[in-house]
Amino acid sequence: MTIHIGAKPGEIAETVLLPGDPYRAKWAAETFLNDVKLVNEVRGMLGFTGTWKGNPVTIHGSGMGMPSLSIYVNELIKDFGAKTLIRIGSCGGMQDKVALRDVILAMTASSISTPSRAILREVNFAPSADYGLLRAAADAAMVKGTPLHVGGIYSADVFYDERQDLSDQMTRHGILGVEMEAAELYTVAARYGCRALAVLTVSDHLKTGAALPSDQREKSFGDMVEIALEAAFA
Repeated sequence: MTIHIGAKPGEIAETVLLPGDPYRAKWAAETFLNDVKLVNEVRGMLGFTGTWKGNPVTIHGSGMGMPSLSIYVNELIKDFGAKTLIRIGSCGGMQDKVALRDVILAMTASSISTPSRAILREVNFAPSADYGLLRAAADAAMVKGTPLHVGGIYSADVFYDERQDLSDQMTRHGILGVEMEAAELYTVAARYGCRALAVLTVSDHLKTGAALPSDQREKSFGDMVEIALEAAFA
């Protein structure tokens, strides 16, 4: 048990999927896992542990933004022994070739700053995914026939961004999509020798303004969860 996670010893699996929304964690656990048990509800951040094809899995909310995710990932790794951490979430598309419902596998995650900036100081650390997870997730998406993009994303500090010039430069440099957590996930995982990956569903598009209606998101998010699970145990 920690300040933010009320699970008992042994209740967190070595493989953890991390949606930002705690209620998406609940939906994913109830939809894809067997023998599901609620293991955390401190501050309303829900975490569930069950099994997928006989493998123990925890699905735990991370909250919005890198500071929130950093708290949970640090505690999951240091206090509960998590070894594989996969973010499952939504993102905004930034390239014409990226469409709504497509899945992005974040090979790298650029950012202006992360909570780890104070540790890294003057170094521009390059956060990247675990290659084994990345390759396994790409293979799983291809088997499912899910439209897929692999490349760099941008982890932003703000949701309501007023830096159009920065968005333009991200697009110019081939960034596929924008979200708010992956750069810190990759950095913390690297620090502790853990595997990490972000599997993201494109729910809206910065260039076109298109957005996926809430009642059409479940199927696309389901593909994302299945790809993450397949990758974790490939």
